[in-house]
Amino acid sequence: MTKENKAIFEMLTCAALWSIAGIFIKLIPWSPFAISCIRSLFAGITILVFIGFKHYKIIFNRRTLTAGIIMGFVYTSFVAANKLTTAANAIVLQFTAPLFIVIFSAIIFKKKILRKDLIAVLFTMLGIALFFFDQIDAGKIAGNFVAILAGALMGGMYMAMGEAHGEERFSAILVGQITAFLIGLPFVIMTKPEFTAIPVVCIIILGVFQLGIPYILYGKASEFCPPLACCLLGAVEPLLNPIWVLIFDGEKPGLYALIGGIIVIASVTIWCAVGNKSKEENHA
Repeated sequence: MTKENKAIFEMLTCAALWSIAGIFIKLIPWSPFAISCIRSLFAGITILVFIGFKHYKIIFNRRTLTAGIIMGFVYTSFVAANKLTTAANAIVLQFTAPLFIVIFSAIIFKKKILRKDLIAVLFTMLGIALFFFDQIDAGKIAGNFVAILAGALMGGMYMAMGEAHGEERFSAILVGQITAFLIGLPFVIMTKPEFTAIPVVCIIILGVFQLGIPYILYGKASEFCPPLACCLLGAVEPLLNPIWVLIFDGEKPGLYALIGGIIVIASVTIWCAVGNKSKEENHA
């Protein structure tokens, strides 16, 4: 397995673990800021254990602080969106991130947008839109706006992480957990959430398996996956979310969801194959 293919597998696994967020966030009767705070506490411990195991240095510089702070706001805004609107809305609107990467790259870095990248983004977004066509409603406007904000922040996070190198990536992820923890801490103190059995189990699962381990995988994958590739592969998350809903809640996806799933999987697969072929031709 090449390093690039390994990175794709790591990113897909990361997205699969990310996809369990909606179920467990809904089960916790706390403020979204309190959920984000405690979730990042357990995720931060998970990251620290990994960093210690790998004997990595913790680096605080412009790249790690920028990526980490953006990441912390991504965590917080996504949890808030899940509480304010439906899980489907939160996920699909957050995945406007590829569009924001294209926009930010053109405006900030004056990068030329390749036709294949633009086509992949458009088809991915079309597929996601179709996937939730029969689920998205016009209500809960505040939550929808927060979810779009999460998408913009996530696009910025992918780009900032793309600038970090080696150990810096894991330092940035740790900074992200610290940022989310600090943002939510005042709400934990004010709201005093009840630490009963179900919320505690759910928050541990969210912290370790939905946030900590996936971001370790993301940190490893981002070394060999460019920002847009990570973002498009991460689009598997909204495809898996309805499957967990079907298993645990009995909700069946509609025809539009099935069509959207085919479009997204095909778009990501073809885009990755075209990108890999282009690299091979350039090295030939």
